[in-house]
Amino acid sequence: MRYNAFSQTGSPVSHLLLTNDDGIHAPGLLALAQSLAALGRVTVLAPEKNWSASGHVKTMHRPLRVRPTALADGTAALVTDGAPSDCVALALLGLVEEPIDLVVSGINPNANLGHDVTYSGTVTAAMEAAIAGVAAMAVSLDAPEYHSGPLDYEAAARVARCLSGVVLARGLPAGVCLNVNVPHRAFEELRGVAVTRQGLRVYRDALVRREDPRGRPYYWIGGEAPTGIAEEGTDFWALQQGLVSVTPLQLDLTAHEHLAALAGWRWSLQD
Repeated sequence: MRYNAFSQTGSPVSHLLLTNDDGIHAPGLLALAQSLAALGRVTVLAPEKNWSASGHVKTMHRPLRVRPTALADGTAALVTDGAPSDCVALALLGLVEEPIDLVVSGINPNANLGHDVTYSGTVTAAMEAAIAGVAAMAVSLDAPEYHSGPLDYEAAARVARCLSGVVLARGLPAGVCLNVNVPHRAFEELRGVAVTRQGLRVYRDALVRREDPRGRPYYWIGGEAPTGIAEEGTDFWALQQGLVSVTPLQLDLTAHEHLAALAGWRWSLQD
């Protein structure tokens, strides 16, 4: 079955696909859909469950199911049992009939900075779009790691709308997507936008060993919340300054500056 795009405006100019890694009922996705409806047609296709820290997943060992649903405000949407990157792949491979101009993934409740981009389902959904040659951005809110109570996504949603308008007007280079992180403050308190590079994430993971009632060990990856080094020009620095961080990510992970040196090594298939 193929699905027509869900129009929120009546006379759309652009067609946007929205997804996330927190699941179809996440408040960040609802805020994103409500904000971006002003830009044109909005199609929502998101996972039925939370896929946080899932990385770049493509489900190929089982069939994927998709069914119609609705967001909390009644906005028509699609939900799947696949991963965030599956959502993008399904839509771009033809599940959604109309061409898609921009994929926006989010709004994640916590920042995706530095090496987080390799773990983040939010970011890798945008990468999946870039692989297919479609402009994409991931949007995350820099809320405290252990925030209690509901989050206010209004500022991040407005930022997403502003930046989406720019990308729709100008496009993105092939193989590039944007990783956007928004400070946890009111929209009027944001100091602007900085185009940044990935900073250095400092992880404090620890292995926690426990035993079940039968005495068999099991493990959690625990530890303190990660931090980062706020070197000027990085995503960490921008957030510290109250700036929206926009980091262009490329799909080519080749360490080009090391190619010549490695080529000069004496490589051999001799033991």
